[in-house]
Amino acid sequence: MNQFHVPVLLIPSIEGLNIRPGGIYVDATFGGGGHSGEILSRLGDGRLFAFDQDKEAARNAGDDSRLTFIRQNFRYLKNFLRYYGVDKVDGILADLGVSSHDFDNAGRGFSFRFDTLLDMRMNRDAKRTAADIVNQYPEQDLTLLFREQGEIHNAGRVASAIVAARSVREILTTGQLIAAIERCIPVATEKKYLAQVFQALRMEVNEEIAVLGEFLLASREVLKTGGRMVVITYHSLEDRLVKHFFKSGNLEGTKMQDFYGNFMTPFRLINRRVIVPEESEIKANPRSRSAKLRIAEKTES
Repeated sequence: MNQFHVPVLLIPSIEGLNIRPGGIYVDATFGGGGHSGEILSRLGDGRLFAFDQDKEAARNAGDDSRLTFIRQNFRYLKNFLRYYGVDKVDGILADLGVSSHDFDNAGRGFSFRFDTLLDMRMNRDAKRTAADIVNQYPEQDLTLLFREQGEIHNAGRVASAIVAARSVREILTTGQLIAAIERCIPVATEKKYLAQVFQALRMEVNEEIAVLGEFLLASREVLKTGGRMVVITYHSLEDRLVKHFFKSGNLEGTKMQDFYGNFMTPFRLINRRVIVPEESEIKANPRSRSAKLRIAEKTES
């Protein structure tokens, strides 16, 4: 199994799955196959379903008969498991980060380190690119996008600069985008700031928050009682959504009460405090710095 992606929090996440040899598991974000490889090493004669919408990920699947690779977005988890005759699974893992391979691939447009087309599509067959968003969104929508998904303090100024620049000519490359917002970038934190700008666009292109919500709700339905769900997030919006979902069983974080006033939730938290990488992992893989791992166990059908 070819592994482009350096698996983040590999051992804590796989141990968190509490793998039962012979069970059925899902790797919702296959990527370079790092987490899947570790699952397979513990799976015995079980089955693993791996999802990834990027056609390049299919090359990493190998020929293990226990692994079924599904080239689809994990938002369709429930539908495709049913297609393969599976109603319930023993565990689900999702690593929501973009692979190092994709960041380092200049042609994908995920990184500000390369001057290339503003693409950022995880699924290359999708129609909308980052360039479409930059050139077509109204200023108000751009402001909201950079404020919420990029957590940028001067989001309004960035949006205004983009609108001004695109009125002269279309912004089609990463270099043109950076030039358009150059006066908005704090000198002392340039790299972090640009990472936030690009993150916001990537999340919007791929509808990452909406997709995550659909995936979480589908996971609640297909996970067996006693099954584990393991999610690694890299952004406060993602982490907040997962945290609320694990605590309440819904996306809003609204705790339901039974007739006696007891709070009801379909999950038991395995780690009440979020798990983060150790310094040694961060040093070896700096992109793991913002990773947060949450684990929950299904307690009811």
